[in-house]
Amino acid sequence: MAEITASLVKDLREKTGAGMMDCKKALTETGGDLEAAVDWLRKKGLAAAAKKAGRVAAEGLVAVAASGARGAVLEVNAETDFVARNDQFQAFARAAAEVALQCGGDIEKTKSAAFPGGGTVSEKLTNLVATIGENMSMRRATALSVPAGVVTSYVHNAAAPGLGKIGVLVALESTGDAGALSVLGKQIAMHVAAANPTALDITSVDPAALQRERAILTEQAAASGKPAQVVEKMVEGRLRKFYEETVLLEQLYVVDGESRVKDVVAKAAKDLGAPVKLAGFVRYALGEGVEKKQEDFAAEVAAQLKRD
Repeated sequence: MAEITASLVKDLREKTGAGMMDCKKALTETGGDLEAAVDWLRKKGLAAAAKKAGRVAAEGLVAVAASGARGAVLEVNAETDFVARNDQFQAFARAAAEVALQCGGDIEKTKSAAFPGGGTVSEKLTNLVATIGENMSMRRATALSVPAGVVTSYVHNAAAPGLGKIGVLVALESTGDAGALSVLGKQIAMHVAAANPTALDITSVDPAALQRERAILTEQAAASGKPAQVVEKMVEGRLRKFYEETVLLEQLYVVDGESRVKDVVAKAAKDLGAPVKLAGFVRYALGEGVEKKQEDFAAEVAAQLKRD
């Protein structure tokens, strides 16, 4: 069993908002497994139903590039936020996103591809590290395309055009007017940035995530003491709520606060006189899923004094 450290209790509190003693008990009951402890707290009604993202760790920029029916998003990381405001770093991220677009969002191909002005993208980044004096890396990239229609992009907390903390791509497949599709795509991309869906439609929800959610909801409903058939109906009702919170097409559209995204797309098809399919989306938030090293400044200073 993993040691139940104060740091582990702190991490669980930040993830769930539950009390310290509840977090400690949850970790004890689950052998120190953080994710299992989150589920334990949820089953007891002591934590929020929605997953809370861990603290963003990496600094740097998310860059987007879109052209017609194609688009790409790229995350370039650095050690400090200061570098993200550096003109050279921004120019590199913007150019690298264009290369990623040409490479179909394949990060390894992007790294070895030619960089505008000479050398490869990786070589340019290595030179930039030497120039700026801070470690940097290209973490990930994704591309979207449709046979007909548009891929639009949106950047939230923009540091410069096409660069920011959150980058979104939305692909709309249609033979309708490209200008109208671009406007719709931009609005849906803004929705994605705000609502953070995890799946495009109900059929594309991760089976493991759905199974986990169903197990939690079943245990919660069973605690009511109601008959099994009632419990089943309660679970299905709560699953609909889960879909409305996590599935893009089922979400309440943040632009008008009234319609479902699927209804907005259907109305656009009617207005354009041509079928419109929301074919895909990508949302990158800078540093998501990366553990941030917690620095102890006092200990760092003490260690430095000992060395000196």
